[in-house]
Amino acid sequence: MPIVAQSTETDWVSRFADDVIAESERRASGTKHAAAGPPVVVVASGLSPSGPIHLGNLREVMTPHLVADEIRRRGYEVRHLISWDDYDRYRKVPAGVPGTDTSWAVHIGKPLTSVPAPAGSAYPNWAEHFKAAMTESLAELGVEYDGISQTEQYTSGVYREQILHAMKHRADIDAILDRYRTKDKDKSAAAGATGATGAGQKQGQKQGQKKVEEAELEAAEGSGAAAEDDGGGSAGYFPYKPYCGGCGKDLTTVTAYDDETTELTYTCAECGFTETVLLSEFNRGKLVWKVDWPMRWAYEGVIFEPSGVDHSSPGSSFVVGGQIVREVFDGVQPIGPMYAFVGISGMAKMSSSKGGVPTPADALKIMEAPLLRWLYARRRPNQSFKIAFDQEIQRLYDEWDALERKVADGTVLPADAAAYARATGTAAGELPRTPRPLPYRTLASVVDITAGAEEQTLRILSELDPDRPLTSLDEVRPRLDRAENWITSQVPAEARTIVRAEPDHELLDSLDEQGRESLRLLLAGLDSHWSLDGLTTLVYGVPKTMAGLAPDAKPTPELKIAQRSFFAVLYQLLVGRDTGPRLPTLLLAVGADRVRKLLGA
Repeated sequence: MPIVAQSTETDWVSRFADDVIAESERRASGTKHAAAGPPVVVVASGLSPSGPIHLGNLREVMTPHLVADEIRRRGYEVRHLISWDDYDRYRKVPAGVPGTDTSWAVHIGKPLTSVPAPAGSAYPNWAEHFKAAMTESLAELGVEYDGISQTEQYTSGVYREQILHAMKHRADIDAILDRYRTKDKDKSAAAGATGATGAGQKQGQKQGQKKVEEAELEAAEGSGAAAEDDGGGSAGYFPYKPYCGGCGKDLTTVTAYDDETTELTYTCAECGFTETVLLSEFNRGKLVWKVDWPMRWAYEGVIFEPSGVDHSSPGSSFVVGGQIVREVFDGVQPIGPMYAFVGISGMAKMSSSKGGVPTPADALKIMEAPLLRWLYARRRPNQSFKIAFDQEIQRLYDEWDALERKVADGTVLPADAAAYARATGTAAGELPRTPRPLPYRTLASVVDITAGAEEQTLRILSELDPDRPLTSLDEVRPRLDRAENWITSQVPAEARTIVRAEPDHELLDSLDEQGRESLRLLLAGLDSHWSLDGLTTLVYGVPKTMAGLAPDAKPTPELKIAQRSFFAVLYQLLVGRDTGPRLPTLLLAVGADRVRKLLGA
């Protein structure tokens, strides 16, 4: 039976679900929907396939997904819209994308769906290429959604009435935007004055702010449409941007528009092309971002949509959009929590405008879908967190396994139980999981030592627990496969474990009597302790015996030093380094006969 995610005081998902349901019912009250039963609850996400869609972008999806799923669990009908912003302009050639080079810069300014896919891609254009990997990952993560291509919406004329309405009310939109333009100018002037009068006093603060400012600038740069202009120009304000009929780019300026006839004239700064069209029939263009987003809120009836930090500062698209949706489109701004950045262990904050940032597909190669879901479910949207691609992934898995044990024995806290339930399944059912989830660090150590050889891997894993031996590697999949992928793709070659082929006779001969006696005690106990728990007791127990202590003696500082020294000798004799995989796992992997040979028996 799946665990039901229950509302608790500390469960952020349930709190947002409460708010969204209340807002949905408030909007529907007194309308025709009231007599037809509960309204359909609409939540939304927006993704721009301008490059690899990374793990920071995934928060844009997972936050409304978790809320939508909680609402579904309560019996409501929910639509989770994912707007693929594939009609956005191509802004720059992302670094590090295979199959691309600087020649792609010729396409800057075109819609993403008009840019060729990277060389060798199976997809028809740039946008479809990057959408494909994300679509596959969302399916593996159990995310149910309705995808909307903004290219299809705009080029088929779906938004025609909204575009004409925005153009008719362009003065109102311009006035709203001008409130924030003025604030930005005042803010810049004030900042300049402060810098001039208090430079010395503020120097330390400026240094402390530098990284934050760089991250914010990088976020704005990497957020696609968020960085677009707002439609101002020398001929007046126009919230609509045509794509040029000559070169296909958006480097155009509207020079005239007639509200009665909808006759619109534009020129292109790139190729000099000029054209007069009837906007009531013309479908090759889009509203500027700060108008496009609130238009969609009103058009789709969106009740919940989060936004990143770069969209939520004063004068940004979410804040300005709240004014525009109400004053121009007669709509309501969604409940829109700000979500914080997602980082990667050992890497800076992610930006999709730069190459090499990990994607959900990258994460799902080294961790199971429930664990990745859990990382997003357990933190409130405004809390930043990191996703581990380094050794930290082993600790995360240990934490996840400990949570599963608490769930099983009934000692789990309510909020943790809710996060676990949201991670392991959705309203549609439970996600696939590993039947016998052995510790990730153990699996990683074994595949490291065996280089993935299945027969040897099965032998070692079957000896971990003699009372319940593993009979097939399928019992530990897909976790085993994820651990193997982590070892082969994320652990540097110099950190991989290579067991010695021959004994280190020089080191063996240099050991004093105490060192030789420690090895003798270990070898004497191998057969009677040949299991993971047994070998753990043995390797920690040998230094206790050498110190004249009982097997269950509490560790002292002196004992810990002795244990570390003993372990370092074992590692050197087995793998030629001072450290390595956990010794009990390493001993099992090497095998008793080979251990005896390498330890000089």
